[in-house]
Amino acid sequence: MPCTSSLFEPEFSQRLCEIFETHIAFNQVLGLQIDALEAEQVRAHIAMRPELIGHFTHQRLHGGVISATLDAMGGLAVMAAIGARHMDEPPAARLQRFGKLGTIDLRIDYLRPATGPRFSATAQVLRLGSRVASTRMEFLDADGRLLSTGAGAYIVS
Repeated sequence: MPCTSSLFEPEFSQRLCEIFETHIAFNQVLGLQIDALEAEQVRAHIAMRPELIGHFTHQRLHGGVISATLDAMGGLAVMAAIGARHMDEPPAARLQRFGKLGTIDLRIDYLRPATGPRFSATAQVLRLGSRVASTRMEFLDADGRLLSTGAGAYIVS
C-alpha cells in the first residue's frame, strides 16, 4: 500500500490509508486504492472486475460503483483537508476528528459509459467550514477521459 504524502507524517498517511482501504469494508468491495494524499487533492484508483459490471453486454461499470467511489473520495478529501488544518496536533489526535464525518448531499453526473481495465478518481475540497465541507470529484478512465463528475457536502462536526 504505497500511501505517502509530501505534507503529512508517514504515521498519519499510513493510518489514514489503512482506515480508508481496510477498515471501511465497502471500500474493500470497490477495491479502492489511494494513489495520492495531499491537502489540495486526493487520488485513488479501482480496477475493473466482473462483480463491478452493471451492463453485461457492453461490460460497463455499474453506476453505483462510480457513485460510491466518488462519495468515498469526497470524504477522503475532507479527511485530508481536516488533517492539514490541524497540523499542530499529533497524528493520532487528527485521526480522531473523522468520527462524525458523513455525507449530507451528493450529486453525480454520468457523462460517458465507464469501460476499460482501470479507473481513477480525484477529489478536492472547495470549502472546509466548521460544520460542513463542500467537495468536487472526478471519475476518469485509464486514458484520462472524464467519465463522471460529482459534488458533495459532508458534515464535519
